[in-house]
Amino acid sequence: MVFFPNSKINIGLRVLNKRADGFHDIETVFVPVGLKDAVEIIEEPTADKEVLYSQTGLKIPGKDGNNLCIKAFCLLKKDFPQLPNIKMHLHKAIPMGAGLGGGSADASFTLKLISTKFGLDLPDEKLIGYALELGSDCPFFIINKPCYATGRGEILEEISLNLSAYKILLVNPGIHINTGWAFSNITIEKKGNNLKELLAMSVETWQQNIYNDFERPVFEAYPEIAELKSGLISEGAIYASMSGSGSTVFGLFEKKAEPTFNFPGHYFRKWV
Repeated sequence: MVFFPNSKINIGLRVLNKRADGFHDIETVFVPVGLKDAVEIIEEPTADKEVLYSQTGLKIPGKDGNNLCIKAFCLLKKDFPQLPNIKMHLHKAIPMGAGLGGGSADASFTLKLISTKFGLDLPDEKLIGYALELGSDCPFFIINKPCYATGRGEILEEISLNLSAYKILLVNPGIHINTGWAFSNITIEKKGNNLKELLAMSVETWQQNIYNDFERPVFEAYPEIAELKSGLISEGAIYASMSGSGSTVFGLFEKKAEPTFNFPGHYFRKWV
């Protein structure tokens, strides 16, 4: 059985405060987009370990034991010891360290895949609980609809947001942004209207009113990412922003727009 974890973008991302537990309270809107990985699981009862893991596509750094898909299986195995040993294959197309939530999506879709394939039939509320153990933005990918998010990103409210009138360009310059570094360089400032109110305004007003707080430190450290955002706006993007803690920048364009770009050859770009 194969599932296709999709990526996300953030419309606005505001860091509100640092909490006593070391996490930060944020405010953002998660929107699913159509850049996808693929994860396949087949039963392998004769395997000599619980998960025989393989991977293709973009190379994931680090050891397999730190892989969120494997962690997702082990998390469910603790509560459902009847789960058989498996073969798991991940094909990676979503860039990593890019603000697109690819690892979180893979983890959450793995939870959903295991629940479906092995008849656990876990309700979303249970899956969200497991997902939160894997990462702050993992619960979003269980719902996988536009959501207004607060807390660490795990307090989710589905919202009506339809961007079908636009096409979205994702551009990643191949720079890996460490989320911990990004948070440590944030300057927390007092906010005005909440993001949900700003989002209710016309898309044409978003560029002047809706910001990603991570842009300031990331743009200072990596000016080429700032130039990338400016380039999207100069080519007609109605709204352009960095997603998450970067380094992907996206632009919303009218469907009829035909912008021309001269990105460096190593940049990843995709219309979604």
